[in-house]
Amino acid sequence: MASLPGILVIGAGELGLQVLRCLAAHPRHTPGTVAVLLRPASINSSYPAKQTEIETLRGLGFDLVPGDIVEDSGESLASVFAHYGTVIGCTGFVSGQGIQLKVARAVLAANVSRFVPWQFGVDYDAIGRGSPQDLFDEQLDVRDLLRSQRQTRWAIISTGMFTSFLFEPSFGVVDLENAIVCALGSLENQVTVTTPEDIGRITAEIVLGEESDALFADRPIFVGGDTVSYEDVARIVESLVQKPVKRNVITVEDALAALAKDPDNGLLKYQAVFGQGRGVAWDMDKTWNRQRGMSITTAKEWATANLLSMIS
Repeated sequence: MASLPGILVIGAGELGLQVLRCLAAHPRHTPGTVAVLLRPASINSSYPAKQTEIETLRGLGFDLVPGDIVEDSGESLASVFAHYGTVIGCTGFVSGQGIQLKVARAVLAANVSRFVPWQFGVDYDAIGRGSPQDLFDEQLDVRDLLRSQRQTRWAIISTGMFTSFLFEPSFGVVDLENAIVCALGSLENQVTVTTPEDIGRITAEIVLGEESDALFADRPIFVGGDTVSYEDVARIVESLVQKPVKRNVITVEDALAALAKDPDNGLLKYQAVFGQGRGVAWDMDKTWNRQRGMSITTAKEWATANLLSMIS
């Protein structure tokens, strides 16, 4: 791997913390070379839980860099990014519209050697512009920007949905309490899922592993823990609750009609996109991790480990 002046991870939330832990644990990690960008209010927080989190990061040997991708100017962010050879975005969509494009522009302005943008998720190219989830168009703007230049090499890590989100009651697919699975689009539709822990391991290997230079090849890398149909999900739930599960279908038309009445409802936007079934699942045999024999958590393994305690 080329000699680089360090790695900056933007954010230490659900995914960022896993990426940081796995970078620190990687055999090719050099102590003192990984930093994390955090809001100054987080670094200086007086809340005990936040203080514990900050001490954990310091204990792992990470440099805590103050910065706010929402409030800081692009020029200010670029001045920070310029000190690092690799920048990894781990902030998600919660930062709001326009922020991912702002970060990408700052990365390019800083002449960062390698960039992993916040694109952990679906195949935005396949979904295309104008999807029910309007946040996805910005992801395509970021890709267009990265593809328009050659100075910064990038790797997009396409992971599908977080495994936990597929089973999250608020997502509307799995209702454990009432033993109901609501398929999005059809029971045959599929979705690829990966746990944040596994995404962290994969990301660390892509960034630090022996193949690293070749992997920053300005294209998406498809990974995954599992690709399951909603019928598969129903069977997983049946294995947990030990009784027949009712199967419902939320059609794309139903989701779009509901969205028309409630256009700011993020849940309905996601239901419509996943119901369309395009760009949200891929063949596990073709994933980067499967081809390298990495042991990854399946949907059933995650559900068994995390949901059994919720069943009375």
